[in-house]
Amino acid sequence: MNISEGGVDVEVQSARDGASEGAGDGVFFNPTQELNRDVTVAALRAYEQREPRVETYLDAMAASGIRGVRAANEGYDVTCADIDADAVSLAQSNLERNGLSGRAVEKDANVIMHEELFDVVDIDPFGTPMPFADAAFGNARNLVCVTATDTAPLCGAHLNSGIRKYSTVPRNTDYHAEMGLRVLLSALVRTAARYDVAAVPILSHVSRHYARTYLELDHRATRADAAIEQLGHVYHCEDCLAREHEFGLHAHPLETCPNCGGNRMLTAGPIWLGPIADSAFALAVRDEVTDDMGEAKKARRMLDTVAEELDTPTNYDQHRLCKQWNVPANSMEDFLADLDAAGYETSHAHYSGTSFKTDASVAEIREAAEPQKET
Repeated sequence: MNISEGGVDVEVQSARDGASEGAGDGVFFNPTQELNRDVTVAALRAYEQREPRVETYLDAMAASGIRGVRAANEGYDVTCADIDADAVSLAQSNLERNGLSGRAVEKDANVIMHEELFDVVDIDPFGTPMPFADAAFGNARNLVCVTATDTAPLCGAHLNSGIRKYSTVPRNTDYHAEMGLRVLLSALVRTAARYDVAAVPILSHVSRHYARTYLELDHRATRADAAIEQLGHVYHCEDCLAREHEFGLHAHPLETCPNCGGNRMLTAGPIWLGPIADSAFALAVRDEVTDDMGEAKKARRMLDTVAEELDTPTNYDQHRLCKQWNVPANSMEDFLADLDAAGYETSHAHYSGTSFKTDASVAEIREAAEPQKET
């Protein structure tokens, strides 16, 4: 089967949604990850302007090699690695098919990352990326790009699995996508810090069934310390949806909710409480999205939203709030305009069309923007 994507042509053995992938399924191509790959290419273009000396790129789990081929098409010195001999052969063939230099090697991702240094390391496994994080942060120079598809453990829906894999306590809340992203960032930042490396998220997003982040590395212990200081805890009320956050590795759980007095309080953490993206870089990536990308429109819209998002560590869902208040939801624009008029900062959040961010509390949101009940 031949596939054309982003200016390259590749041969693939099979194409299917990675959500149904499992161990032993062989080499496959995931068409639903085209947005991920389009944004990756745009991010590589933008990062090359930010750091012109970046040259080498590792596609650590190559499969068909489509991600590595597209990086090679941008001028990067690409290595595609995979433990499957058929995948290695296919990736090498796809590089040659497009007249691109590069190599495909049959090696475990952890092995090649320990053997060689790369400017950019891209980890895109099925499930959790954590088994590969130590090798990546210990041996990458500039940028580590990470995809995680195990959204249930990340967001706390599978609590024990999330605790095991990410060494933190995730909680299943109405902002589950953002919880998952911040759990992932926390685990990655803490892993990097063990090597005296600061892993700073310059772009992150959650789309469909995966979370994706781009972490710029700073090899100074003092910067790693500063990154750790961006970790902390979120305290969430299951009764009224109020939430508070606190920086620091030591939690001070709330027994009762300061807003409603309820005692169904959840504590999540340590999670990443800092910015999930650098706004200027997100806009630079947006400018590098080109019309030959199949998901160009969606990528630009998402990147615009990410660039404008407030840095508050949780988002609200308008429909969830209105259901909680037993009132009909009005338009998002009118809802946010009422908050703006009351003097609060607001922004859309990229997680869904009804998600938003604000510096207002739940009580303040209700007072300023609650739609009137129908009479």
